[in-house]
Amino acid sequence: MKNRKKKEIFPSAMEDARSAELYLPCPQTLSPSYRLAYMDHDFLLRDELRPVRLQLELLKPELVLKEHEIESTIVIFGSTRIPEPVTAYAQLAHAEELAAKDPSNEQLGHKMKIARNIFAKSKYYEEARKLSSRISSLGKASGHSDFVVITGGGPGIMEAANRGAHDVGAESIGLNIVLPFEEKPNEYTTPELCFQFHYFAIRKMHFLIRAKALVVFPGGFGTLDELFETLTLIQTRKIKPMPVLIFGREYWKRIIDFEALVEEGTISPEDINLFQYVDTAEEAWEIIARTYEVF
Repeated sequence: MKNRKKKEIFPSAMEDARSAELYLPCPQTLSPSYRLAYMDHDFLLRDELRPVRLQLELLKPELVLKEHEIESTIVIFGSTRIPEPVTAYAQLAHAEELAAKDPSNEQLGHKMKIARNIFAKSKYYEEARKLSSRISSLGKASGHSDFVVITGGGPGIMEAANRGAHDVGAESIGLNIVLPFEEKPNEYTTPELCFQFHYFAIRKMHFLIRAKALVVFPGGFGTLDELFETLTLIQTRKIKPMPVLIFGREYWKRIIDFEALVEEGTISPEDINLFQYVDTAEEAWEIIARTYEVF
């Protein structure tokens, strides 16, 4: 009853913001100093306000996810540059056509080689989509918001994962980051659960706050950063252990030599057990389902 009375006595921030717009123009009211602090865009963007912006960026998604009663998530990472097979095939065909017209052009030959590698990896788009559908079907069938797929919200593997949830009519989360070369989130992210971040660090916190498993598909710097941060947090016991599934044994064994780290003495032999390799959506799902007894 007391809380209710308080709300009636004190105006909300929104009500005060509306009232503040009713002032009569004069030199004093037109001065930036007269603006309400929380309505002053220029003030909020000052360097000195970085701690406040960090706090807001941590708090906003947390409140929204709580309002949607999101209990747990499955994180899916992977390259933005791996499209669905039909797109990858079209890109390869175009690259081969250009290279055929000018066989002596080394640059075109290099682009053709990359296009072939991307086409070979486009199978992971379908695997990510399949795995996400399986995970999301469980969450939807349970009647509550468990095992909600969460991605970086961008194209490539992230799109495939959000798409898999969309295929079965389930919600999925996208944590986008402001970048100069990505124009918009992928179209399969649930709009109400699509967030935009300025700080990589806060974004990575939100990936892990509700995480029950991490599935890492082939990717580049960003994917490596997210993988190693999670392994470090588990290794140092900053977060509880969870399944870390490295998807695509052939790719990852070529990119990262974990055994060499053990031989060099820079990680312990038991650190190899912090993750598992998988090669199919079925294999990944079986590990997640067995871990949480959700067969």
